Amino acid sequence: MNSMQTIRRAIIIGNGFAGAENQCIGLVRALGFSNKYTLYRVNRPRGGINEKLHWLPVSVHKQLQGAVQWISGKRFRAKKLVPLPAEGKDVFEADARHIAKVAQDTFDRDGPILVVASGRDTIAVASSTKKLVPENVFLVQIQHPRSRLHRFDLVVTPCHDYYPLTPEAQKQIPLVLRRWVTPRKPPDKHVVLTVGALHQADSAALRNATSAWHDEMALLPKPLLVVSIGGPTRHCRYGADLAMQLTASLKSVLSTCGSLRISFSRRTPKIVTDILMTELSNHPKVYIWDGEDPNPHMGHLAWADAFVITADSVSMLSEACSTGKPVYVIGAERCTWKFAHFLKSLQCRGAVRPFTGEENISENWHYSPLCDTEKAAGEVIKALAERGWRLLPQ
Repeated sequence: MNSMQTIRRAIIIGNGFAGAENQCIGLVRALGFSNKYTLYRVNRPRGGINEKLHWLPVSVHKQLQGAVQWISGKRFRAKKLVPLPAEGKDVFEADARHIAKVAQDTFDRDGPILVVASGRDTIAVASSTKKLVPENVFLVQIQHPRSRLHRFDLVVTPCHDYYPLTPEAQKQIPLVLRRWVTPRKPPDKHVVLTVGALHQADSAALRNATSAWHDEMALLPKPLLVVSIGGPTRHCRYGADLAMQLTASLKSVLSTCGSLRISFSRRTPKIVTDILMTELSNHPKVYIWDGEDPNPHMGHLAWADAFVITADSVSMLSEACSTGKPVYVIGAERCTWKFAHFLKSLQCRGAVRPFTGEENISENWHYSPLCDTEKAAGEVIKALAERGWRLLPQ
């Protein structure tokens, strides 16, 4: 086999969650593949006994499903799944044997494949693919798989995933659970550490968003403050209390805003949206995205002068902090464990400040923008070169 192999194509193995899949897409974009990739998705079985055993790894569910199919004489076929809203791309059900067969059957003609996966549910499929055809794929796993890193060519994970190795953090995790929720060893040569999450908001995407959203946002009075609201998590709990605090603080800074635009995520509780809609939707400076029109998220990143973001979302904070613009955080005091560690790391970089309602939104400050996606792409290229491979996107 020729030692200098050229990778001209990519496969993404996703889990159906935008926060995880966007990291994969961001990385392949940074490597020059843009939209030239095939998207497979781990489809966790639903219904029946699967609902009662939802806590089990998806690999166990797949084994149960496979046993049923074998008994019934059915064979696996890579079928199309229903794409997420606004996806204009075919999405196929992920199966390690199928992906490995594709890689093997097309190797002589098309060369090896870059495989990028993210999320706990993708680990078994991605690592099994690598095991089946180790000479035909280069596997990058995003988010820490917790153990047996030799299964992957490269692991890309934020520094705060290693926070649980500290004595302080281990007090928060019962001993019996540590092997499941924490890395077992410090990072080694397999691991690329980032500050935050990878994402698609690169310079090209922001230029396109600047143009696409020009008519709607260019003439808005300045400064434009964008508020992005996520949703509570197990390690960052909130509800109506934070919504009321946020509403009061936003009213306090309206006098220093030219415009205020608010958007919610799919995780935002209805009680939170209702409070902000009731308190702010009729103000002439305020626009609240209702979820019906095209999602303005990329336009907000491109046109905002400053951001207010709830502390629960590593993805939204990572994107905003990559712009170099002021980022205010609300709810940081409610976060625990590695999420509190992540927020502290952003504060130490000077990238974020707490949102109190006493800010002058026209004030600006400077920090080194996060460039995690570009850094990770550089490390992939380096690791490929060490293997004698190179990238040549078509």
